[in-house]
Amino acid sequence: MHNSDKKRRLTWWKVLLVAAVFVLLLYGLDLALYPCTFMRNDIHAITTTHYDDIIVGTSHGKMGIDPDTMEEITGRSAHNACVGGEYGIDVYYLTKLAIETQDPERIIYEVGPGYFATEKEEGNNYLLFYHEFPLSLTKVEYFFDCIAQTNFRTVLFPWYEYSLSYELPQVSETLTRKLTGDYSVDSLKSDSQEYHESGFIERYAVDTSTLPLTVQNLFSLDALVEENMEYLEKTIDLCEENGVEFVAVITPIPAATLGTWWDNFMDAYDLFAELFEEKGVTCLNFNTDYYFEASHEIEDFTDYDGHMNGDAAREFSKVLAKYLNALEEDSEI
Repeated sequence: MHNSDKKRRLTWWKVLLVAAVFVLLLYGLDLALYPCTFMRNDIHAITTTHYDDIIVGTSHGKMGIDPDTMEEITGRSAHNACVGGEYGIDVYYLTKLAIETQDPERIIYEVGPGYFATEKEEGNNYLLFYHEFPLSLTKVEYFFDCIAQTNFRTVLFPWYEYSLSYELPQVSETLTRKLTGDYSVDSLKSDSQEYHESGFIERYAVDTSTLPLTVQNLFSLDALVEENMEYLEKTIDLCEENGVEFVAVITPIPAATLGTWWDNFMDAYDLFAELFEEKGVTCLNFNTDYYFEASHEIEDFTDYDGHMNGDAAREFSKVLAKYLNALEEDSEI
């Protein structure tokens, strides 16, 4: 009996040892091969620094709202945590993480209608946000609500979505940045755009005469995904429960785009207007009520989808800041 117990204990120790080696191997590969994305900088910023305003939403917000320009007018600190592929569930947990760690005064949600009529696809966007979350209750909840449902490779081998032909030459730089806590933005720049410390991505102007008239993720009532709407409502409720102001913003798109798919956009705007009115939320829609306050000329964009160039984004951010100031003044009356 004594020998049997001893063998059993040895077996368990071997299992634990193999498991520990496996975990360390996965951690090492993740450390070396998962790239330093700009979302790494964004999550680090909103969890280690208090900002008055956190901006969440899609790539339209990422490239259309400049926190530094806004701060010059509002006097409020802000960080832009928008990004392409940021669905309602991601916004909810980003907001929850910001409240859990730094308790912002206001959430500015840039609403991209197309994201409410498409499903969140598996791929590196599934991990883009979650991967950078610090260990927290929010991260655990986010895992079981979203990540656990994905392909097992997404959970165990997060780097597999990225090209090794690109990542392997970057291993030394990636390891150095992670091990030294380097969050500099020098490497987050390309020939077409650059990431700013504020989270804003400045796109460089392009020759608009050659742009095709196309739109990604076009909204349709028939394709509406109820879960996406539910997470929008959950985010509004979360802010209300924690005393955080919630403001919705719909950024301008080119006039040609709005005119070509008028019915699709109006269906979306009517849907959101009804929801926001029901929830008592202010929505600044620069394609309807505030149309003439912002430019809709294609020369101010880098595509017909609605991504602004840097100069246009700064001009729009001034206008947005003016209306955000007006909201504050109204609330004080």
